[in-house]
Amino acid sequence: MNGNTPVPDFNMQAADLTPAALELFRYQYRHNALYQAYTDALHIQPQHVQTLTDIPFLPIQFFKTHAVVCGQFEPELVFESSGTTQTINSRHLVKDAGLYERSFITAFEQFYGPVTDYVVVGLLPSYLERKHSSLVVMVQEMIRRSGHAGSGFYLYEHEKLYAQLQELEARGQKVLLIGVTFGLLDFAEKYRLSLQHTIVMETGGMKGRREEWTREQVHAFLQERLGVSAVHAEYGMTELLSQAYSYGKGIFNTPPWMKILLRDENDPFQLFTTQAAGVINVIDLANVYSCAFIATEDIGRLHADGSFEVLGRLDNSALRGCSLMVS
Repeated sequence: MNGNTPVPDFNMQAADLTPAALELFRYQYRHNALYQAYTDALHIQPQHVQTLTDIPFLPIQFFKTHAVVCGQFEPELVFESSGTTQTINSRHLVKDAGLYERSFITAFEQFYGPVTDYVVVGLLPSYLERKHSSLVVMVQEMIRRSGHAGSGFYLYEHEKLYAQLQELEARGQKVLLIGVTFGLLDFAEKYRLSLQHTIVMETGGMKGRREEWTREQVHAFLQERLGVSAVHAEYGMTELLSQAYSYGKGIFNTPPWMKILLRDENDPFQLFTTQAAGVINVIDLANVYSCAFIATEDIGRLHADGSFEVLGRLDNSALRGCSLMVS
C-alpha cells in the first residue's frame, strides 16, 4: 500500500497480497456501508479476520441493486455491464480513472511487454458506441498508447482488417488482435490467414449472438483459420478493475494484486485456496473505492500454482457477456 491510503503498489510481489488484502478489508469495512452491513449480517468481526479465507466476499449481484462505494464521491467513470432490456445491468462507480489505467496497463505489460511494441486492433464496439464498457475503455487507451497508425477498432470492417493484418505480417510487426469471441469467429469464417506476429486474444462473449461453442471448439477453429499456435484470453468484468490473462488453453494467471479463491457451490462460506473446483471468488486490490472481495457467478478450477480455468456459469445466472454490447 502507498502511504496512508489503501491504493496498491502495482510493483508488489505476490507474497505482499495477503497483508495488503487484510489492510484493505479493514478499510472497506469502515468506509463501505453496504459491505459493512453485509459483513455484520454474517456475524463476522473484523478483528477476527486474519487470513484470506476469513474475508467475506460480496455477492456480485449487489452491483445490480446498490451503489458499491467507499464513502461518497463523484465517479470519474461509470462502468455498466452489457445486457438486454429485460435485465438489470451491473454498475461500477469508479472514483479514480487513473487507478484503473495503472492497473490494466501494468498488468498487460507484465504479461506481454510494452504496449508501444504492438499495433492494437480491437474487434469490439468503438469507444463512442459503448462508452460505459470497461473493456472498451481499456482497449481505447491501449490503442492510444500504442502510437501506431494501424491501431484502432475494426468491428465492422473485416475486409479492411484482413488487408491491414496482411500488411503488418509482411512487415513483421507485432500485433494484438483483441476481440469478443463472436467477432473473432465472424472474421475467421470469412478470411484465412497465417499470423506469425499476431497475438489473437478473445475476451469471451457469444450468448445471444451465435450458436454456443465450447472453448476448445472456438480455439481450434481460430487456430486453424488464423494460423496461430494458441489463442490467448483475457478474464475481466465490469465489477473488477484488474484482469487475468491466458497464453492459451484457457489457463489464466493473475497479476500480483489479484488472486482467485474458490467457494463450495453448496456452501458459499467454504473457501479453497488450493487445487479444487468451485465457484470463483476474486480479490482485486485495485477495487479500492468499491469492494475488493467479489463472489462471482463463474465456475472454475484452481491449480496449485495459482493459475485457474473458467468452466462455466452457475445455473440461473443473469444473461451477460460482452457480446451483448452490440445487440
